[in-house]
Amino acid sequence: MKRLVRTLLAVVGVLALVTVGAVVYVTTFFNPEDMKPRLVSVVKEHTGLELSLEGPLEWSFYPRIGVSVAEAEARLPDQADDAQAFAAFSEASVSLAFTPLLRGEIAIDGLTLDGLSLNLERDSDGTGNWEALLERLENRADDAEKALAPASAGPNPDDEGGLSVALNIASVEVTKGHLSLVDHQAGREWQAEKLTINGSNVNPDTAFPLSSTFQLKVFDQLDGGGEGETTEERTPGLQSDVTLESDVNLGLADSRHVLSDVTLETSTLLAGASEPQEATLTSDEVVLNLGEQRLHMAPSQLDASLLAPQLGEKRVAMTLSFQLESDFDAGTAQLRDIALSGPDGLSIKGNLNLKELNSAPRYDGQVRLAPLSLRAWLARMDAMPSMSSDEALSEVALTSPVEGTLEQLSLNGLTLVLDDNTFSGSLGARFDGTRVDLDLEGDRLDADSYLPPPEQDTAANGIPGIASALAQDQDQDGAPAILPKSFLAGLDESVSLALGQLILGGQRYQDVSLSMQGEGGRHRLTGFEAGFHEGRLEATGVLDASGDDLAWQLAPEVEGVRLESLLTSLGQEPAPLSGSLHASGELTTRGNARHELTRNLNGTLDTRINEGSIPRANISRQLCTAVARLEGEQTTREWSENTRFENISARFTIRDGVAHNDDLLITLPGIEVSGGGQLDLGSQRFDADGAARFVDTADAACSVNRRLEKVPFPVRCEGSLEGDSSQWCGFDADAFKANLGELVAEEARSRVNEEVEERLGKELERLDERIGEEAGKELRDAVRGLFN
Repeated sequence: MKRLVRTLLAVVGVLALVTVGAVVYVTTFFNPEDMKPRLVSVVKEHTGLELSLEGPLEWSFYPRIGVSVAEAEARLPDQADDAQAFAAFSEASVSLAFTPLLRGEIAIDGLTLDGLSLNLERDSDGTGNWEALLERLENRADDAEKALAPASAGPNPDDEGGLSVALNIASVEVTKGHLSLVDHQAGREWQAEKLTINGSNVNPDTAFPLSSTFQLKVFDQLDGGGEGETTEERTPGLQSDVTLESDVNLGLADSRHVLSDVTLETSTLLAGASEPQEATLTSDEVVLNLGEQRLHMAPSQLDASLLAPQLGEKRVAMTLSFQLESDFDAGTAQLRDIALSGPDGLSIKGNLNLKELNSAPRYDGQVRLAPLSLRAWLARMDAMPSMSSDEALSEVALTSPVEGTLEQLSLNGLTLVLDDNTFSGSLGARFDGTRVDLDLEGDRLDADSYLPPPEQDTAANGIPGIASALAQDQDQDGAPAILPKSFLAGLDESVSLALGQLILGGQRYQDVSLSMQGEGGRHRLTGFEAGFHEGRLEATGVLDASGDDLAWQLAPEVEGVRLESLLTSLGQEPAPLSGSLHASGELTTRGNARHELTRNLNGTLDTRINEGSIPRANISRQLCTAVARLEGEQTTREWSENTRFENISARFTIRDGVAHNDDLLITLPGIEVSGGGQLDLGSQRFDADGAARFVDTADAACSVNRRLEKVPFPVRCEGSLEGDSSQWCGFDADAFKANLGELVAEEARSRVNEEVEERLGKELERLDERIGEEAGKELRDAVRGLFN
């Protein structure tokens, strides 16, 4: 046994001595500089790159056997001499493990690459400077496989005369690396600086640990960002510190690269931001199969800590989990088991199928938002609108299929829960805000809860994102805009809304149906119907935002609306007027402030009120009392406090905000009131004159002799619509006296004519006897004409 041990030790000693002697010989008598031309030739033969070795090529013996190369550059065949080299490094060294040499194997103990620089560039046509190199390498793939085969398999028993290379590198280290991609087509540049890569037991067949760090910079401009600004002085639009740790299986034989237990950490600083955005991606497994052009990500999770003015002053922690399958050749991907969670109850789940990723990406899938309070998020983003209800947006949820492109999104089959209201239908929009498509049905919507309190002037001001648009659309007097004109000028829409009940402006509408179509800044109200205070409302119209001013057109239709109910709901209690309102018209105006719309209002409006009354003022009693006094009598019936009327009709012609009327007709039992006047819609002041006449009807308020039926009883009305209706109208005594005077004068003339006629008749009869009947007739007619 001792002899065996001594023999083995002797053998080992002899092999070691031979190896040491060989290394000493090589390092002493062989000049490595003589290998430079051969290295340059081999690189050019296999890659087409022009290799330049400016630094020394050296051997090392202690503490490891190895070789190092310094200051090397590789240029593309057509690259200019003064251009930055395609690839370069400051120093590269390879060391061999000593013990495997005793077994006849060459095992690489360490690979170090310092100062690596790789400069990629894509021209304006989208062609990369690396494509010719890849094509050349692909054409020589067979040679590469033959070179790698023995390295992967270990010692080759059929190769009796040589050493085999075991491609299992104990340590790989890349330091001070720099990668650059200049994209002239996109007008951007990507840089990876301070690149480090560390791996151990690197081999092509089994997994090995790998870690890497680098700083990524993205520039939105290729050269200096401003006048006189150099490339080094540019400010990146994005700067991110990246750290990667994973177990890597290179899978060179079948081009199937696997990363296991992946952890990717980033700290990203956006342009103009003072604090970075933190994110960590973890994944059980990431498989990049270049042979099949597929990507697989097992259950993965992205944890982010975001800090942005839009999200408030504090960091927001959010988590996204998912699984991914992608086919590069087909341009498809599937995101499964998507779950996004965050503070204040945020929970979104779903899945997405992505298609045509290589040309015009589009997607479809399913999304579900769990109930949450939107108020907390709006408050966090300092975007809480002014709303009448403190409970509005306290519970928002939705579920829907989703589809779209990079430009637009559609939710077809949407179910939306908004507080106590549920809506179903579809919703779509372009991300640039130029189009909205909406088709929803709902049981109820209290719009007032989501609008500012009544004391605030502009309702649209309370909608997030609209306030800034309204601020740009103030009129010349600085009055607040009602609508964001600039936004509407570029908006197209298709809107259909059906509601069981709508509360808006303090009014309740039933069975609401609304449809709108808009294109090129011209928005058409193609239909509006609703039940309203026991009647119906209908309307069509146009809002044209394509010109300098907003131009409005409206054609309203009102059928059977109860005035007393409407006026009471508007705060006029008791109501100054009751009855069934019917109206139709054609109205136009322009402007974007309340006073402009009133001042520029023009058109016509036909109105009719049936079977109503005017409270606290009985016109019939006043007229009948006046008639009784004229006849020396007194009225004995009991009178109501109100004026009951059968019908009020009037046609209004509106010019520049003032409504004019000359055909007012009020029909009371046994009385008709006609007249006209005007109403200033801006000041809400009016004045009107009317004349009441007694008519012979079965339900007359009082009996009047036929002489007084001819007398108009004048009524004068003036005041403000906001005032007391009992003070609006009164009997015009002065005008009535004038009317009586005319009646007396007319009756006096009538009696004189009768007496003269009687006397003339007798005298003319005598005259007929004297001059003849025919001549007498002509004379009588002439004389009578003098008195008529």
